[in-house]
Amino acid sequence: MDTLEQIQQYMSQTGMQQLLTGLYGQGELEMQQSRYEQLIGNFLNHYGADMSGLQLFSASGRVEIGGNHTDHNHGKVLAGSIHLDTIAAAVPTSEPIIVLVSEGYEGEFKINLKESSAADSESATTKLLRGIVSGFLEKGLEVGGFRAYVTTNVLAASGLSSSASFEMLICTILNHFYNQGTLSAADISKIGQYAENQYWNKPSGLLDQMACAYGGMVAMDFADPSQPQVEQLQYDFQAAGYSMIVVNTGGNHADLTEDYASVPNEMFAVARALGAEFCRDITLDQIYADLPRLRRETGDRAILRAMHFLEENRRVDHQVEALRQNDMPAFLSLLTASGNSSWKWLQNCYRDSDHHDQSMAIALAITEIYLQDIGGGACRLHGGGFAGVILAVVPNEHAAGYRALIEKTLGTSIYDIRIREKGAFCLNALL
Repeated sequence: MDTLEQIQQYMSQTGMQQLLTGLYGQGELEMQQSRYEQLIGNFLNHYGADMSGLQLFSASGRVEIGGNHTDHNHGKVLAGSIHLDTIAAAVPTSEPIIVLVSEGYEGEFKINLKESSAADSESATTKLLRGIVSGFLEKGLEVGGFRAYVTTNVLAASGLSSSASFEMLICTILNHFYNQGTLSAADISKIGQYAENQYWNKPSGLLDQMACAYGGMVAMDFADPSQPQVEQLQYDFQAAGYSMIVVNTGGNHADLTEDYASVPNEMFAVARALGAEFCRDITLDQIYADLPRLRRETGDRAILRAMHFLEENRRVDHQVEALRQNDMPAFLSLLTASGNSSWKWLQNCYRDSDHHDQSMAIALAITEIYLQDIGGGACRLHGGGFAGVILAVVPNEHAAGYRALIEKTLGTSIYDIRIREKGAFCLNALL
């Protein structure tokens, strides 16, 4: 049997097509089957290995529906795992070495599990691998070597959480190969966050990792980040008459770490000025009662960002209730309000240091005018902000017109987003 026949036989396992259909939809089945076959072929071509021990893994990207920049201050978020994902073919090895090839990047990423320290010159991918291994070891978990070939269609630097998707993929591989798959979505999310915070110097909360790992649409409450409360919601936007569309706005994707960090740091400053640690522990009445002093000590933007947090938290509760009641007009109104708050109060639509590049604002303005003209839908800034993507919820009958408008005006990529039930997992474990 030649290699191609081996791969096709592997992909014809009972339940594989049903699993792929559930993940990506019937319309993408043929394309996704070809994608996985190519993944396995690339693995075999690179490593020269046979098929024994090979396993397939997937970790979704995520869409943020409500709760922009709230998780780091112990807030609430509404998000969902999406059909765009990072996938891997991997085999465990007896050597204490992780070797990874990521499609689109040169060479191999390799770490020795006996060497935990990261050099400043190492790539972000290598640092994340080291951070994840360190996170497993700190929790007393098992780690071991593996070889993997990875590819992704989660747009980088887009707010769809390509880095968290990668982290959850690696965590899932280690969980499945060496920990009997016993770790929960919350467990691996915390390890991914630890890797970002400690090894990549990214001040992220848990939102991205949880939304990529958990699966489905989830309402998350980070009042206690060590034990976030998660509620799964069942809602089919397509069946309700709406398409969820993510638009890549283009623009400058320079290092945004300082811009991202300023958001939680300014919120923390307002909370501290009121005798608390996080904005979750303050109220709007407290801000109003001490506004002159707060403006002097923290600055107006910090106060606006804290006000955004408080109102956004309430909006997430109302969004969840609207979906429970199948009240799309209320939900769309709340989505619009969330976008307006991010633009006006949170102020993460563009960088202060580069006011010439306002790609997100341009995309939002074009979208708002279109939705106003058709009399329906909603849009909002998506993800960390400053650059990246926006989210539009457009009536199905106007989705094609909206895509054509974006192509004509911006010429950037556009993605139809579907919520999928599985987050980060090993496909073979479900066959």
